[in-house]
Amino acid sequence: MRAFLALCCFAVAGAAFADEPTFEIAIRDHRFVPNEITVPAGQKVKLIVKNEDATPEEFESKRLNREKVIPGRSQATIYIGPLRPGEYPFVGEFNESTATGKIVVK
Repeated sequence: MRAFLALCCFAVAGAAFADEPTFEIAIRDHRFVPNEITVPAGQKVKLIVKNEDATPEEFESKRLNREKVIPGRSQATIYIGPLRPGEYPFVGEFNESTATGKIVVK
């Protein structure tokens, strides 16, 4: 019975993660592409950041309280939210002059 209950808990948790809206951003030539995305307010979302450059980049957002180094030619998954409506800027800390963007929450 315990094994069955544990299996049910994992199934419910897996279904909950599968329902989160997913958004993708690429890092290309030390820039975020697209550099602005719009996500729904009040929901946890999954952000996949694909670093297409050969060098590492750090996704950093003080407003989102997130920092993640993404090695070259790899990707990272970052969960954010639920968030209130507004704008949440982020930068590529290793290339702040070119790698900038924002998440717009509506």
